[in-house]
Amino acid sequence: MNILIILLAALAAFLVGGLWYGPVFGKAWIRLIGKAADGLPAGNMFKIYGLAFLFALLQATMLAHMFDRLGDPPFHIVMMISCGLALGFVIPAIGTNYLFRREPRKLFFIDAGYWLAFYAAMGLVFALLG
Repeated sequence: MNILIILLAALAAFLVGGLWYGPVFGKAWIRLIGKAADGLPAGNMFKIYGLAFLFALLQATMLAHMFDRLGDPPFHIVMMISCGLALGFVIPAIGTNYLFRREPRKLFFIDAGYWLAFYAAMGLVFALLG
């Protein structure tokens, strides 16, 4: 497994989050979670972003491990697996939580779309550089 590609995949996915919850859907997401932009509780942002990146790194490592076991899968297989993990595992898991918490449908679609874009970004890095 190539550590540099794993780092780049994690970084690509991490950057998707910055765009997704920033300029793309940030205002809608804040409104849907019931907070004002300045109403989020204070937190240690270094810790929050650091742990979020470590989680992305773990996910990228697991993807790299799967692709390594497959040999050198073609572009479309890498993208099918990456997006399939989001569509088949991550999105249904958060969907179940959202159903029982009675979260707004729009919030689910913002978060589900993020996870699909997150895994697609990692897959793209692995497909192009792996």
